Amino acid sequence: MKLIRIDRTLITLVMGAMGIFFALPFFWMISASFKPELDVLTYPIQWIPKTWRAAENYHEVWAGALPFSMYYWNSLKVSILTTLFSLLISCMAAYGFSKVPFKGRDMIFVLVLVTFMIPSQAILVPQFIMMRWMGLFDSHLGLILIGASGVLGTFLLRQFFMGIHNDIIESARIDGANHWVIFSRITLPLVKPALATYMILRFIWTWNDYQNPLIFIRSDLLFTLQIGMRKFADANGEFYSLIMAGAVSAILPLLIIFIIGQKHVIEGVAMGSVKG
Repeated sequence: MKLIRIDRTLITLVMGAMGIFFALPFFWMISASFKPELDVLTYPIQWIPKTWRAAENYHEVWAGALPFSMYYWNSLKVSILTTLFSLLISCMAAYGFSKVPFKGRDMIFVLVLVTFMIPSQAILVPQFIMMRWMGLFDSHLGLILIGASGVLGTFLLRQFFMGIHNDIIESARIDGANHWVIFSRITLPLVKPALATYMILRFIWTWNDYQNPLIFIRSDLLFTLQIGMRKFADANGEFYSLIMAGAVSAILPLLIIFIIGQKHVIEGVAMGSVKG
């Protein structure tokens, strides 16, 4: 028994040390964003700045020559709307593939999964032609529609919907509930952990997306933060303190949404492990 406790303590210490090691670049980024430029590359590293220049650095990022706040707003709008649309589409598809019997359901679901194996780069040209034909090129609506469909979300949520016992669905149908009532009032509350997990993943993927805005957006006023950060880095390439301040600002929404949803993510992982 004592040997097992020692092993667990040792594993915990090793994992904790590894966690701190992998977090060091993040801590350095935050520290550098608070420093004057001359102190950023000093050796040994000054983790706590001797001279604080946080106000000036962040003011230069948000109120400088480049419209950083506009890029920020564009990314927020595209990421939030893409996440909402993707959640809705994935949830409805997952419910249909798991709880609505119809001819060829499993075959269609397999075909949907097959599309997940197609690299996104392989369909850029058809998507480009389609966006031009529909008049959605160089618009946020085009970006949102491209990211709204989520095969992985459909697969993930379907597994959780499959875990809901069919007796619950049948009882609701006996009471006169249609599929929409069952979907919205009975099944969705039971898969909240899976919804939170996919919401966080979808938001992070969309927020960090560089390829689609680069291909489908041309107007400077419509650039998302990832393209804006590239322009900001090109304009301030020799000022690492400003670049780090911009990077810290860019990851704040990701930290906030993970802190808010981490409880549901842990529940989702625990539920998945129990079902497995």
